[in-house]
Amino acid sequence: MRLGLILGYSGGEAGWDFSLVREAERLGYQTVWSAEAYGSDAVTPLAWAGALTSRIRLGTGIMQMPARSPAMTAMTAMTLDQLSGGRFVLGLGMSGPQVVEGWHGVPYGKILGRTREYVSILRDIFAREAPLEHQGQYYTIPYAGPDATGLGKPLKSILHGRAGIPIYIAAIGPKNTALAAEIADGWIPTQFSAVNWKVFAPHLEEGFAKAGGGKGGGMGGGMGGGMGGDMGGGAFDICPSVTVVPGDDVAACRDKVKPRLALYIGGMGARGRNFYNDLARRYGYEEAAEKIQDAYLDGRKAEAAAAVPDALVDEVALCGPPERIKDQLAPWLEAPITTLNLRDATPAVLRLMAELVL
Repeated sequence: MRLGLILGYSGGEAGWDFSLVREAERLGYQTVWSAEAYGSDAVTPLAWAGALTSRIRLGTGIMQMPARSPAMTAMTAMTLDQLSGGRFVLGLGMSGPQVVEGWHGVPYGKILGRTREYVSILRDIFAREAPLEHQGQYYTIPYAGPDATGLGKPLKSILHGRAGIPIYIAAIGPKNTALAAEIADGWIPTQFSAVNWKVFAPHLEEGFAKAGGGKGGGMGGGMGGGMGGDMGGGAFDICPSVTVVPGDDVAACRDKVKPRLALYIGGMGARGRNFYNDLARRYGYEEAAEKIQDAYLDGRKAEAAAAVPDALVDEVALCGPPERIKDQLAPWLEAPITTLNLRDATPAVLRLMAELVL
């Protein structure tokens, strides 16, 4: 298992502790990941991190597809990849309807069709085998709508990018998880439960089967056959995130994780349209998921956090003294994870996890 570091969002002011990135590189972490929602973007801090480092890979976790045309995303990816010496990893996601329609002002559409088209266009641009042309439901290139000038023509990127820039897809739903396994080089799940990872297994297998070849290696004992390495030869990278909160008081450590879980399970979406709430239910926490959502949407955020079960926290986070964290790591090491990304890490957490994993 490799380790990665998630920079996260900026907050009210654009600022990140880039000394963490340098420490992660020194310790042998493989990738640093950026993030974006409706504040700081994912690319700018990653470029800054790239200028301060020389080996660690630079991953967007994630760039929101509806916010950018596929061509703009490809241009950004190729530019940052070349400036960093081939260290860029393109992590993509659809975000959610609230952000896509409420912030970017574009229709959310159907996740599967839009993602498939988007990735196909990126692959064509990276390959530079022919001028770009695409006729799809969401993208028509060159544009040929009723208000078109008629002057558009197929173009090929001036910049000769790396054809094999790895593309990762963030997904937790059954169908888009299968799509990630089919068309991407890696999968970025959030709120991943190492104990319950097999809820994803049939969807990953479905995607691998459609992709053909030995991409997944078989889910049975750990999907080892086609995974790992430098993403060449059909390898597939499974890279969930985990929050690590060391401390002697396990309950106090859990309490630091619960507000975030309550936010996602309760507030990231509407009733009946919350992917994170659905995932908690798939893990077996149907009653708790309902209580959390009811409280959060009613404005009772503290009550929502209190409703997050300790057992769920222990499935998706590592909390407590170092020896307890070491014991909790067992299912994460047994699951078919190739890269484990640390969220909200401190220098002490970086070093602890390096000792336990690397």
